[in-house]
Amino acid sequence: MNDYLVRALAFDGKVRAFSVRTTDTISEAQQRHATWPTASAALGRSMTAGVMMGAMLKGEDKLTVKVEGKGPIGAIVVDSNSKGEVRGYVSQPQTHFDLNEHGKLDVKRAVGTDGMLTIVKDLGMRDFFTGSVPLVSGELGEDFTYYFASSEQVPSSVGLGVLVNPDNTILASGGFIIQLMPGIEDDTISIIEEKLSSMEPVSTLIAKGLSPEELLEEILGKENVRVLDKMPVSFECNCSKDRFGTAILALGADEIQEMIDDDGKAEAQCHFCMETYDYSQQELESYIDEIKS
Repeated sequence: MNDYLVRALAFDGKVRAFSVRTTDTISEAQQRHATWPTASAALGRSMTAGVMMGAMLKGEDKLTVKVEGKGPIGAIVVDSNSKGEVRGYVSQPQTHFDLNEHGKLDVKRAVGTDGMLTIVKDLGMRDFFTGSVPLVSGELGEDFTYYFASSEQVPSSVGLGVLVNPDNTILASGGFIIQLMPGIEDDTISIIEEKLSSMEPVSTLIAKGLSPEELLEEILGKENVRVLDKMPVSFECNCSKDRFGTAILALGADEIQEMIDDDGKAEAQCHFCMETYDYSQQELESYIDEIKS
């Protein structure tokens, strides 16, 4: 099964739902950054939430997720868009701890709880929309749930999960977002809450082979779910040598000359995909000529 995301409604449109399988996507992130298990779980959960939030956007809109909990993992940064494309990195990818008291990867310890979850949306307007909330658990699912309730005033439940193999590869990854719309009946809320409290972890269900549709049916009941559409999900980075070249140009002629004097060349690496771009002395000199022309 390839990674993909579904958008759905349930209970006669009173519930909006998103569900996604991100196993291959998070596997690529793990390989690119050589993350250790706890870091893989933290980054994977954040990217899974980010890609579902991206699916709430339209057209060329995009968003950035930033998690800064002052834990040993450092900052987590995720970019996503409305097309199912997502990329992300963590400041300290080689972070890992023993399992917590529940036998789970100790994401809370890695992320920390003394900090903020910030969402920045680029909706194609002059100013960006920024929403920021304090971290409430460091486990991330609860933190995104709190973000929706506090910053966007949408009662939501966010489930995120990543299972890591003994060799650090990704066994399963995915998640869901359930959002309650105005006018929903109390009985319906009770049904959903009861199911959420008794269901197996989302990563376990994905590891068992449940599709995104089946995951929503597990939570909301097969008879209640109406899938609107689905789209593929993948790790995609829009970096390029030209983009980094533009950044080098912005440094100015003096700093570029310093690069030539010190090393005779320059190297740039993308934080998101770890791709490295080399610039020869001739290329750097051409940038200086461009600045002075």
